[in-house]
Amino acid sequence: MRRTTFRTMAATAAGLTLAASAATAQAAGPSPDDDVAGADRYPAGLLQAMTDDLGVSEERAVERLDFQDDAAAAQERLREELGDDFAGAWLDPVRDRLYVATTGGADASAVRAAGGSAVDAVDAVDARYSLDQLEGWAADLGDDAAAADGVTGWHVDVRDNTLVVEALDGATDEARAALADSGVPEGAAAVTTTAERPRVLDDVVGGNAYYINGASRCSVGFAVTDGFVTAGHCGSAGDPTSQPTGTFAGSSFPGDDYGYVQVGLGSTPVGAVNDWSGGQVAVAGAEPAPVGAQVCRSGSTTGWHCGTVEALDVSVSYAEGAVDGLIRTDVCAEPGDSGGSLLAGDQAQGVTSGGSGDCTSGGTTFFQPVGEILDAYGLTLVTG
Repeated sequence: MRRTTFRTMAATAAGLTLAASAATAQAAGPSPDDDVAGADRYPAGLLQAMTDDLGVSEERAVERLDFQDDAAAAQERLREELGDDFAGAWLDPVRDRLYVATTGGADASAVRAAGGSAVDAVDAVDARYSLDQLEGWAADLGDDAAAADGVTGWHVDVRDNTLVVEALDGATDEARAALADSGVPEGAAAVTTTAERPRVLDDVVGGNAYYINGASRCSVGFAVTDGFVTAGHCGSAGDPTSQPTGTFAGSSFPGDDYGYVQVGLGSTPVGAVNDWSGGQVAVAGAEPAPVGAQVCRSGSTTGWHCGTVEALDVSVSYAEGAVDGLIRTDVCAEPGDSGGSLLAGDQAQGVTSGGSGDCTSGGTTFFQPVGEILDAYGLTLVTG
């Protein structure tokens, strides 16, 4: 098992795309609105999904995506400059501001200056604990939390500078006991409750369909030169797939939730993601988005849906076991969306792992970062 930290996600960024067979590739979608400046830089289907799900105009969607690109670059510069003082970063989706937390009070001026011409609105926030400290405690918590029946997950909340443990209603005592057993300082942790345990989403296809062992279905994630990456819970090494025809060359679940499928010569990985508007979204790269970034997910069960990144490096306790290093969002998903693609603008973020709720009432969904999959199997990605 490899634990993906904030730094690991940044270091493994590369261009990613959704795998699709030549037979299932679709025509390009409608052109963006010519009246909106910059709309031609983003796929029309992506902008439409943000308009539908986030209630923003197309002009605002373009502004937001432009800002997120600049903020991601500024965040990485500050992460390197602050070093051990770095305590995380997040975006304000309304004010278009990047907040960077630091344990070094003297770092505030450096934080404000780091944005430069790229991001004018960068604010420093004082923090008690560094991100390294919080992630270390999260790692120490892992075994104790996974063994607690009522604990459903744990993650670092960079906004509150705390390690958050989620538990089912009535199970907060188990969560607090796990924190105490792992030695997490009381002031560094918080316990929240949820009514539903997350589940893996593998009942029907998400993204472009593929079938495992001629029975269950999942979704293609991002294309590599000889196949695609997807959710690990969809199949085990050696399992055959169809539509496209292939074989699971590797799989890790629980602990991680990633899989790698090698396809036959009759299937061609395509550098795009199905936008469910009759076209495709080309992916330009894989710059990891900060907390607060607005993202969109593609899945065949529910199509395009958008929301916000709530936390990074999240641990989730599924019934099958705990999975670490996930991206937590408030994007909805339903069974069958597993393995589908998560995008921030034209930047790939991860493949759908699991979640709770649905796309009628809303929910929480977790994603396996793509960088860890590439590292695990030494894969080369296809870009559009």
